[in-house]
Amino acid sequence: MSYDIRLEDRVARPAAVMGGDVSVDDIAGFVGTALREVATAARRAGIDLAGPPFARYRPLPGGAWNVEAGFPLARAIAPAGRVEPTSLPAGPVVATVHVGSYDTVEPAYIALTSWVTEHGYGTVGEAWECYLDDPNVPEPRTEIVMPVTRPDVRLN
Repeated sequence: MSYDIRLEDRVARPAAVMGGDVSVDDIAGFVGTALREVATAARRAGIDLAGPPFARYRPLPGGAWNVEAGFPLARAIAPAGRVEPTSLPAGPVVATVHVGSYDTVEPAYIALTSWVTEHGYGTVGEAWECYLDDPNVPEPRTEIVMPVTRPDVRLN
């Protein structure tokens, strides 16, 4: 699959997530629960959702994953139960959209990483996935966003 890679400057956005450590088999169920809890907490706080749901994934030893999933918000939220405030960072990012099942998204990450290397950028911070469609559509779209440093800016 060929990917259209975009270089963008993003503004910081307040967000809320629910996080946890889960096995690969439990990721989909966890993300669904997290999104429902975050949406409920935002509604109870009178805060509008301000974009599509997103998730960040961090590998753990033994094949498990630390996952946080939630929504960007119109304004910051206070902690509420398992829901915690966070943000989507400001700055330059590279992004692309994967079309297809969630378990086939790895080539999009490889395409982004290759673009970063080929263009002299560096990665900084954590990538995240934005889910642009309901998971029940036959070919869901997933935007992968990777924060980068410009070629003339290097962090030690």
